[in-house]
Amino acid sequence: MNDSFFRKIESKTGVPMEEVFALANAIQYADFSDERQVRKIIRNVGKLARKDVPQHTEDELVRSIVNNGKSMNLNDIQDMLGR
Repeated sequence: MNDSFFRKIESKTGVPMEEVFALANAIQYADFSDERQVRKIIRNVGKLARKDVPQHTEDELVRSIVNNGKSMNLNDIQDMLGR
């Protein structure tokens, strides 16, 4: 993909592509059985989406992800946050 494509995304979302790539990389290599990593990813997704994630919602997401034990992607977490 070219730079103009990424600049368009940045201008529409207000989110620097470096942050999106960093989050995608973190998700790709995350250990979803590690509660601390899962919490960090959920908080980062909320921050990028400009959504406040209440503590009880974060707890439910963490419990669901850690207990499920499977890998997740950015879309899965965004869906859980209700985009």
